[in-house]
Amino acid sequence: MVRLLSYLTFALFLLITSLSCDSSEPLVNSGANLTLALEDSSSTELWLRLTSSNIPLPISISLNQTDSQNNSVARTISLCCNDTLLYIDSLLPKQTYKFKAEATNYQLQASNELTAATMDTTSHNFTWQSWEFGEHSTSVLYDVAIIDENSIWAVGEIYMNDSLGNPDPNAYNAAHWDGSQWELKRIKTNACGGVEFPPIVAIFSFSADDLLLAHIDGSITHYDGTEFINDCSLITQLNGSANKIWGISKNDFYVVSSNGFIAHYSGPSGWQKIESGTDLDIYDIWGEYNSKASENEILIVAAEQYRGPRRKILKLLNSVIEELSTENIPDGSLNGIWFKSGRKYFVVGNGIYTKQAVENSNEWIALHPDLTPYYIYAIRGSSFNNIFLCGSFGESLHFNGASWKTFRSTSGFYDVEFLNTDIKGNIIVAVGYGNSKAFITIGKN
Repeated sequence: MVRLLSYLTFALFLLITSLSCDSSEPLVNSGANLTLALEDSSSTELWLRLTSSNIPLPISISLNQTDSQNNSVARTISLCCNDTLLYIDSLLPKQTYKFKAEATNYQLQASNELTAATMDTTSHNFTWQSWEFGEHSTSVLYDVAIIDENSIWAVGEIYMNDSLGNPDPNAYNAAHWDGSQWELKRIKTNACGGVEFPPIVAIFSFSADDLLLAHIDGSITHYDGTEFINDCSLITQLNGSANKIWGISKNDFYVVSSNGFIAHYSGPSGWQKIESGTDLDIYDIWGEYNSKASENEILIVAAEQYRGPRRKILKLLNSVIEELSTENIPDGSLNGIWFKSGRKYFVVGNGIYTKQAVENSNEWIALHPDLTPYYIYAIRGSSFNNIFLCGSFGESLHFNGASWKTFRSTSGFYDVEFLNTDIKGNIIVAVGYGNSKAFITIGKN
């Protein structure tokens, strides 16, 4: 009897132990794993790719971050997908961090330890040199393209006097910088609109011998380093001038214009008009190749001129337009856009707004509402630590990855309307007009 009770007691102990293990031990899957990889960085941000396999979703993940001083931060992430882009902010410039991910309710080996570094900041110490052009009428420069420090193109309409000192009605429509001086140029068209040297309002460069220029008569000129070759075929579709150009080659580019006009040029196939779904004027287009999606991401901003209440942000993919959310952007005009695809986006106009490319994020955030009270026409960047904005009343702002600096007061740009800009490395160029003269400034650090 005692032996029987002993057997029963032992069996009951095994059953209780087995049930206890089943209820407290996490699930086990030897094929389950987590992998971390660095996607991109700025001076204060990192974009990490977290992939998982053989793990039931959704699942809670702990992301552990350690800096060079061994200070640790743990973030809890609800993982719903096998492939997730993680955005880490509030970091320090030029610092190295280590990351490791592990599941909090699932037994598997922690992810690889990822070492990632933030970018250094760039310098705000720009030295500016400025020029004015024009001797009669109203001269203006509309757009600019930097090839390198010894080759910069600015386009617009510049009215000078002739050799006798009389007003010359034929405007110069371009200016070229060779590293030491500007040369005013008249770039001839096929008189598509009845004028041989119509003003040029947009320029886009692929290289020193591969430029596209858009004339106010609707024609497009290609410069091959030697010749200017003019194309009038777009005029039959375009009502006015192209406002902006963006593309990846002379046989694959887009032009945008007023009244919602978008057209794509594809070499032998010629021009294709793309229905935008809006009658708003389109002011800017920007694109970048998205390696994750294996496609060019192309975004467009359209608005009522300057401070009208209506505006749209459009995405162009395979000749189809999709309207994106403008949530949290107050009513008001937008005029410029710049971004790094799948990372971070900026739009400017009646304010400066930014958005992150993270899961379920369509929210635009006003960037430093007190940064400037002035309208911003244009934004361009070479990286997240080198971005330049320009606009009304000489507003000119540089972001170095961690802070903003305005050059409006220190450089005396008060009376200038900056309409466009380009940036490459340590060179910034902004163009516009002031006191009825075309104005251009080059900043170097």
